[in-house]
Amino acid sequence: MIFQKLFGKKVEKPTYLIVGLGNPGREYHLNRHNIGFLAVDRVGTKMEIPLGHLRNKALIGEKIFTDKRIFLAKPQTFMNQSGLSVASLLRFYRVPLEQLLVIYDDLDLPLGTIRLRENGSSAGHKGMNSIIEQLGSSDFPRLRLGIGRPNGRMDVMDYVLQDFNDNEREILSLTLDCAFAATELFLNYGIDAAMTKFNGPVF
Repeated sequence: MIFQKLFGKKVEKPTYLIVGLGNPGREYHLNRHNIGFLAVDRVGTKMEIPLGHLRNKALIGEKIFTDKRIFLAKPQTFMNQSGLSVASLLRFYRVPLEQLLVIYDDLDLPLGTIRLRENGSSAGHKGMNSIIEQLGSSDFPRLRLGIGRPNGRMDVMDYVLQDFNDNEREILSLTLDCAFAATELFLNYGIDAAMTKFNGPVF
């Protein structure tokens, strides 16, 4: 109280929201389409932020560091309604768009490749479509994790809802570690620094 009287209103810590996209339910856990969930789980493990409670239609984890507040989220709507949860969380925690990072799968990138961008279209991704529609803006950072396209005539929806196979698991783990490192750099130094260091193959 004395501090506030002497120096004015207490300065709020900058707040960041890291969102991974996927489908809820055990049967979808290791699907290619759920690599965003897997990435947020890896971030939570590395940063010791358990995602332990439900709020605004999402599983949430939070941690307060000396200079910032960090929230991790996995929307518990299905993928094509992700924006309902994300928009609600942004309002609830008062997170500016430039301090939101959405992590999701990308068919047009091979497995083992990541791309960061500070804004852009959804490129047809239904989860991103929903977020952009609900926010009324595409001006927020995103981290795309490659899952590649199916060989032959396999339907794309069947492919993304398949689990990563045994041959892909080692590359997947390396990709998730790289996604964590890119997220950490984004939190500490911003999207430009993360794009400069991490856009490209992870090995």
